[in-house]
Amino acid sequence: MNVLVVGAGAMGRWFGKSLDCDLAFTDADPAVAEHAAEQVGGKAVALDTSKTFDAVCLAVPLPAVEDAIEDHATKAETALLDLTGVMAEPVSAMAEHAPDKERVSLHPLFGPDNAPGNVAVVAAESGPVTDEILSALESRGNTLVETTPEEHDEAMTTVQAGAHTAVLSFALSANSVPEGLRTPIYDCLADLTEQVTSGDSRVYADIQEAFDGAENVAIAAQDLADADPTKFERLYRAAKTNANRVEDKSEGER
Repeated sequence: MNVLVVGAGAMGRWFGKSLDCDLAFTDADPAVAEHAAEQVGGKAVALDTSKTFDAVCLAVPLPAVEDAIEDHATKAETALLDLTGVMAEPVSAMAEHAPDKERVSLHPLFGPDNAPGNVAVVAAESGPVTDEILSALESRGNTLVETTPEEHDEAMTTVQAGAHTAVLSFALSANSVPEGLRTPIYDCLADLTEQVTSGDSRVYADIQEAFDGAENVAIAAQDLADADPTKFERLYRAAKTNANRVEDKSEGER
């Protein structure tokens, strides 16, 4: 099997490393594709190559995925995949531009440095090529989580947009604290801040643009800031109830 990875950044390289096949990388920056080919193996090809491949995987930034699918769908002989992190738009675009191909949308729910982990999967049209790719991802220790575009994108409003907003808001508002005066909760938030701010700002900006969720966090924070002690206790109890409900649901899914 030969596979073209469009977008030779961190996630494109992670995807390539997960496969045992003939790899090709392409990127808007040819030097990035060359580097990926040297690092992972395979070759670099021009963005406008006329070559075709058994499978093409789009690992491009969120705002570019629909155009990338339109531009590169014809290079896929059998299968077209994406791993951009949003699902409704690419699933629809793949159905439009590659209706007769195997089509799978993937979202690794982790950064490459934290692999392996859960990978959300929408198999709109599966087949032997995509089955082989999914099996390769699973053999690398990843857990494949079947979902729908609607379920996935709704979850990301909390899992990504809301969570990132909460952590970055803490980072923007926090003061420096002497080591001996820190609490365990502060340390946990500080660790999360370090993890989030060590990433790519453009990626986080694209997530915020793609998914709602930030506004709800901002409203909740303002409610807490404005609350008198009685209202604060009521909000605290509501938060505890919601946290227990989320935990109970998580336990039920295990």
